[in-house]
Amino acid sequence: MMSTPAEERLVTLIAESARGPRREGLFALWLVVRAAEALLPPAPVSAKNHRRRLQALETRLGSLALPAPLKRALAAARQHLETATPNAAALVLSQLTAPARDVLGAEAADAVTVAARTARLHL
Repeated sequence: MMSTPAEERLVTLIAESARGPRREGLFALWLVVRAAEALLPPAPVSAKNHRRRLQALETRLGSLALPAPLKRALAAARQHLETATPNAAALVLSQLTAPARDVLGAEAADAVTVAARTARLHL
């Protein structure tokens, strides 16, 4: 699967940030954005692959040192993604913008905003 503009921006931010909580937060955000965007047309992942991704996501998020507001937002996002619908993906992406801005900064929030806007176009 090709990466999206939001994913590419987050990967760049991860690469530019020093080791530590901000980098781990960006990585966690990228994982959730990737899982959400994978539900969108034109080629959404299968339900089986999505379930696998969510299991891996839960394991991975549990091992990262994340600031509490981001940890809560990502856990809620993961729960919403259980439904595996494009609507859930769009909702998750729009709800992650504010915590991304508060914890990780404007550039991370902008990447999520782009993803949310793109997701809404698919609904």
